[in-house]
Formats: sequence, C-alpha cells, structure tokens
Amino acid sequence: MNTSSHETVRDGLATHLAALWRYGLVLSGNRDVAEDLVQATCLRALERRSQFQPGTRLDRWLFSILHSIWINEVRARVVRQGAGFVDAELALVVDGGREIETNILASQMLTEIGRLPEAQRETVLLVYAEGYSYREAADHLNVPIGTIMSRLAVAREKLAQATGDRPAKEEDETRDRDERR
Repeated sequence: MNTSSHETVRDGLATHLAALWRYGLVLSGNRDVAEDLVQATCLRALERRSQFQPGTRLDRWLFSILHSIWINEVRARVVRQGAGFVDAELALVVDGGREIETNILASQMLTEIGRLPEAQRETVLLVYAEGYSYREAADHLNVPIGTIMSRLAVAREKLAQATGDRPAKEEDETRDRDERR
C-alpha cells in the first residue's frame, strides 16, 4: 500500500469539497443530490485511495469519481426531466446595491445555464467555473477537444440569445485558437 497516496487523498479531500459540490450541483441540479454525490465521492476516494497515483491531479481524480457515480445513478433510474433544479435566486446571497445587481445578473445566467443540456452544463462548469483548459475538460469527459469547443460554442450562443447579448466572438475565437496549441 502506498502511504503517500493515502495521505494525499485524505489530506486533499477538504480542499476540493466546494468544487466537488458545484460539479455535483451542475450534474444533478439538486442541492441534496449534490451533497449525496460529494459524500459518495469522498467515501469511494477513501476506499480506493490506493488507486490514486501520486504526482497526478487529485481534483481530476475526484471529479472522475463523482462523474462515474452520477452516471451510474442515471443508468440505474430514469432521470426526471427538469426536476430538482436549484432556484438560482435562493443560491445567491444578496448584500448591497452592487451585489444586488450582480446577483440578479448571476441569477439570470444560472437559470439559463440550468436550462442547457447536461453535456453543455458540465462543460461550462469545468471550463468557466473550475478553470479547466479545453484539453483538461476533454480528457476529464473522455471526448475530443473539438467536442468541448462545440459544446461551449453552442452554450455561449444559447446563453447570449437568452440574455439578449451577442457573444464576444473575437474573444472566443482567440481563446479557441490558444486552446488548440
């Protein structure tokens, strides 16, 4: 048994709980389910900590475990369409004038993100919320990088239409080009 991997997993779990919860929330659309997914992920990570390879990214390993648990649950039961989505207004804290305006915009955006298909929602979370590169997101989701780029392009277009904005195509094209390198 590798003591280093045991310590890395045990000590690193707390660091990644918030990101795991956000990912669970994006996948499930339900706070309670997200909490259950995080608990199941922590349990499985601790049970299988000997499988973690020291020197690799713990967050990617944990995200993979959570995703696997989610997929297994989806396969085990029929996912109720639209059930359990968190009302974005309840998830945001309102504090002060500028924060109110920011929260209203964020609430609208979270609502629209919640309406995206699951594949687009999780891609948006990984790239924009968690800061994964296109390559890292592609590796994590086991899809080609072009699929990530396509999902994000479609998601940006849908979000722009829903909010009445036009996407910043030049900025997006620059990022897409940089990500291919």
